[in-house]
Amino acid sequence: MMNLMDKTQERMPNVPLLVNVIARRVRQMNSGQRPMVKPDNQFTSNFELALREVAEGKLAAETAVAPTQQPSAAESLLAL
Repeated sequence: MMNLMDKTQERMPNVPLLVNVIARRVRQMNSGQRPMVKPDNQFTSNFELALREVAEGKLAAETAVAPTQQPSAAESLLAL
């Protein structure tokens, strides 16, 4: 049986991205936003709720690749 962390990493295998998403979501919940999943009990931490949100597919992240810059005409001439 898969534990919560395994399910979370299966949904978001990029660990640095996962850490940033979870940290941001915990800060949001600490500042008053409601969780997107129902807590198991009154002592469920915001960290666990954020993990469950990712594991259940309710929280995801998109990454954007910055477009590569084309060298200007002057830079192209300098390269010759």
